[in-house]
Amino acid sequence: MMKPFRTLDDAHVAGKRVLLRVDLNVPTDGGRVTDVTRIERVAPTITEIADKGGKVILLAHFGRPKGGPDEANSLKPVAAAAAEIIKRPVAFATDCVGKAAEDAIATMKNGDVLLLENTRFHKGEEKNDPTLVDELAKLGDVYVNDAFSAAHRAHASTEGLAHKLPAHAGRAMQQELEALEAALGNPQRPVAAIVGGAKVSTKLDLLGNLVNKVDVLIIGGGMANTFLFAEDKGVGKSLCEKDLADTARSIAAAAEKAKCRLLLPVDATVAKEFKAHTAAHVVGVDHVPEDEMILDVGPKSVAAVEKVLREIKTLVWNGPFGAFETPPFDEATMAVAKSAAALTKAGKLTSVAGGGDTVAALNAAKVADDFTYVSTAGGAFLEWMEGKELPGVEALRAK
Repeated sequence: MMKPFRTLDDAHVAGKRVLLRVDLNVPTDGGRVTDVTRIERVAPTITEIADKGGKVILLAHFGRPKGGPDEANSLKPVAAAAAEIIKRPVAFATDCVGKAAEDAIATMKNGDVLLLENTRFHKGEEKNDPTLVDELAKLGDVYVNDAFSAAHRAHASTEGLAHKLPAHAGRAMQQELEALEAALGNPQRPVAAIVGGAKVSTKLDLLGNLVNKVDVLIIGGGMANTFLFAEDKGVGKSLCEKDLADTARSIAAAAEKAKCRLLLPVDATVAKEFKAHTAAHVVGVDHVPEDEMILDVGPKSVAAVEKVLREIKTLVWNGPFGAFETPPFDEATMAVAKSAAALTKAGKLTSVAGGGDTVAALNAAKVADDFTYVSTAGGAFLEWMEGKELPGVEALRAK
């Protein structure tokens, strides 16, 4: 049994300076925040600490500044957006360490919220430099990390600080960790994983980990073509990593050894060219025309996946079945998303999904809210699914 995490339930924040690491790397346009999802995710943690009488000092990175301050990567516009969402003032300090930060913190009262400038304006942040860690640690009494999406990076504000101050997971981090534990850590069986997306090469670690964790591994997207090609099926002009055929065969062999059922498409939606509303038709995977390309899985494949969904208790999903941004090649992904959502709503399935394309597909199908949990964490979600330890998470475990 892995050691549990320290959460806000174990933290004493009243009258304390609380360094709260959040993910505020939000899209902006001309200094205006265009999508506040990430701010909304951390709002409950901010308000809980403030309501308990803590001084909330927000630490975050923004963009990829080239060492040193630059206006385009300033967090200043985010302070105003955060204030709107948490419905209380958010002060701003022009640096995350040193006099500007110290002076701003000195004027805080219990329950106040302050956002410090971009941690990545200091080169020491990404290097997890002990000097910067010490500078940051001086500013607070308690450390709370609510940025799961940055937890796969061992940076000063995501990992280093956790060793200097009493460290706790915020509510969004806690929710994410509990959802992931329910999906792969200690899931209700049988459990299935859907892995889609364009390339096998980007998901090798993931597939290798999953064959030993799940009962059914469902392969979709362009990567399925590589598996079909490895079984000597013609894939026409489809996207296919032919040089990875041996790898696909070894993954299939590993699945068989682990008694994990590998579910590949049995039919496909094909077209001569990849563009919206082009003439497309369905063929069996043994009969893909040489001058056409596979752009989605077909209805028989969808039916096979839906049958699996009805038989399992837990689903983990990363990657779409087809080129879902371009209709009609969104049909399989939409159909499976709706089925998984309906089973989840009916209390028959625990469903956890993550990754940018997957989140976009679930939003397009208007079912994201019906899933048990949708992770917006991208790289961190993927590394966690690959079975890797995330430094920012490990640092929060009970010592």
